[in-house]
Amino acid sequence: MRRVRELKGLKKAFVASGIRMDLALQCGEYISEVARFHTGGQLKVAPEHISPKVLAVMKKPPVEVFKAFADRFLAESKKAGLEQYLVLYFISAHPGSTLADMAELAVFLKERRIRPQQINDFLPAPMELATSIYFTGLDPFTLEPVYVPKKETERRMQRALLQYYKPENKPLIIRALKEINRPDLLKRLL
Repeated sequence: MRRVRELKGLKKAFVASGIRMDLALQCGEYISEVARFHTGGQLKVAPEHISPKVLAVMKKPPVEVFKAFADRFLAESKKAGLEQYLVLYFISAHPGSTLADMAELAVFLKERRIRPQQINDFLPAPMELATSIYFTGLDPFTLEPVYVPKKETERRMQRALLQYYKPENKPLIIRALKEINRPDLLKRLL
């Protein structure tokens, strides 16, 4: 990236998304330079989930990696005198994700005042590890069973939990919390 900045005639080169947060944390200079020189106000990152079990199915690092990256990126942005934001991507109905996992994610998001706009609903895609799990219900490496949310009603409830702040999602959130016997979360989410 330093060499790119030295190219004559090039004013700016931005990284919009695709940063491996776990690898970035191994090089503090990288985060500092991305924040200072290569972010155009927003950087898209994909924590995807917070559940250790779901993240393990996704082959993603634990949520602490996201938290550390976010803290570092925002601190470096502030140090550079820049007001910048992280745009977060989350996914609903991914293999391994239960309603209980999504309820915990919803609480995590609400406590941090995060209101995801861009949500991916898991859809099987060719040549993806998660697609294999979706169709077999098994981890292909261990052959252990993996929960797969396939019913449309559950998939809608998972999405509603991710977008807990939308009034139209209230009935689905109430239904989901009743289904997992977590009425205690009603006040925290609604």
